[in-house]
Amino acid sequence: MNLLAADIVERFYTFLWPMMRIGAMLMAAPLFSLDSVTIRIRLAIAMVLTFFIFPLVTWPVIDPVSAEGLLEIVNQLFIGALMGLMLQVAVGAIVVAGQSIAGSMGLSMASMMDPNVGNVATIAQFLMILSTMVFLGFGGHVILISIILDSFHTLPIGKSLLGQVPFGKVIAWSSMLFLGGLLIALPVMVSLLFINIGLGVVTRAAPSLNIFSVGFPATIVAGFLILIFSIESIVSRMQWVWMQAFSHVRDLLGMVN
Repeated sequence: MNLLAADIVERFYTFLWPMMRIGAMLMAAPLFSLDSVTIRIRLAIAMVLTFFIFPLVTWPVIDPVSAEGLLEIVNQLFIGALMGLMLQVAVGAIVVAGQSIAGSMGLSMASMMDPNVGNVATIAQFLMILSTMVFLGFGGHVILISIILDSFHTLPIGKSLLGQVPFGKVIAWSSMLFLGGLLIALPVMVSLLFINIGLGVVTRAAPSLNIFSVGFPATIVAGFLILIFSIESIVSRMQWVWMQAFSHVRDLLGMVN
């Protein structure tokens, strides 16, 4: 009976390490970190993923209440959270793009409270929903699970990610927050810029014309039309941003792209 209890404790200790990394990643990763996905659901998903990944890797036995174990707990939580936060940069880029488009259209005041990203413009909320569909459409959740599995081979339990090089890669990747937002919003913003220039020329040619009563509705209508016609380009850029996020996560974990 004592041998059986010792075997159960040993299995629990080895099951604990992948569970921590996967759970921390689900707490921070896009889609899984939404408020609609409750803690119980995330915990259930983490346990299922750990159950399927557990037989595929050789796990070390480390006492979690020892000094080495406590350090390893922090390390695994840090690795998982960092993987999710790097993917959240892509979400931030999409929010920035939506805010930029809404500002160009004159709809920056038309906002709604999103419990996931805060008070954002309705256009940004629309792009967030669209990006979630794109993420699921090209199998982003499957790619994310494969990255988790590969991470236990390239960054096994006991190996730390703390260092100057990983932090430098994270800081360099954070620039995509603005670059990706600009690329996604570029077709609409440039088109609306030329429309505003045209309205300015009309105002100079006919000073008596009340440009505010004509310009704002025209900008909003033109913005929606441009958004509809450029939606294919926006979707392809969203997919590119997501793929770049996965590529940088692989690079951070030492995987060959």
